[in-house]
Amino acid sequence: MRENTRFWRSMLAITWKDLALEWRSREILTAMLVFALLVIFIFNYALELTPQTRSEVTAGVLWVTFAFAGTLGLNRSLSVEKDRGCLDGLLLAPVDRSAIYLGKTLANLIFMLVVAAIVLPIYSLLYNTNLFLPGLALVILLGAIGYVAVGTLLSSMAVQARTRDMLLPVLLFPIAIPILLAAVKASSGFLQALPFEEISPWLNLLVVYDVIFISVSFMVFEFVVEE
Repeated sequence: MRENTRFWRSMLAITWKDLALEWRSREILTAMLVFALLVIFIFNYALELTPQTRSEVTAGVLWVTFAFAGTLGLNRSLSVEKDRGCLDGLLLAPVDRSAIYLGKTLANLIFMLVVAAIVLPIYSLLYNTNLFLPGLALVILLGAIGYVAVGTLLSSMAVQARTRDMLLPVLLFPIAIPILLAAVKASSGFLQALPFEEISPWLNLLVVYDVIFISVSFMVFEFVVEE
C-alpha cells in the first residue's frame, strides 16, 4: 500500500513540476498554439471550400493540426529536460521509472488538451461549424491519450540523438497512423451525425490502441531510458 502511494505521489510530482515550469516559461504551449493556429488559418484562407465540403474535411484538418502541434510539444518537453540536465536528475532519483513515464505523459496530455480547447472555438468561428459535441470531445480525449502515450515513449528515445527534431516524427507518425485514422473517422461520424453503430468500431479501435500502447510503454520505458 505504501509503495503504491509513493508511486502515485511521484507521478503527480513530476506532472506538477512540468506544469509549474511551463507556467513560468510558457515555451511549450506557446509553440504548440502558434503552430496550431497557423495551420487552421492557412487551411481557412488557402482552400476556398463550400460549406458542405468544409464539413467533410473538418475532422481531417483538426487531426492534422493536433498531430503536428502535439509532436512539437512532445519534442520540446523532453528536449528541454535534456538540455537543462533535468532528465539525468530524474533518472537518478529514487523513484520508479514507470512513474516518470506516467508523469510526463499526463503533463503532455494536459498540454495537448489545452491546445485543443483553444483551437476548437477558433476553428468553429472560422469555418462556421459546430464542434461543441460530447462525442467529438470523447474522440479528442481518446485520440490524445493514445498519441501522447506512444509519443512520450518515442520522444524519450529520440531525445538522445542529435537529429531528435527530425527523428521523432519519423518514428511517431507510422506508429500513430491507426489512432489518427480512427480519430478522423470517429470525429467525422459525430460531425455528420452518423448512427452510433457506424462510429462504435472506430471508438473501439481508439480504446484498444490506448490500452495496448499505454501498457507496452509502461513496461518498456525503463529499458528505453537506460539505453
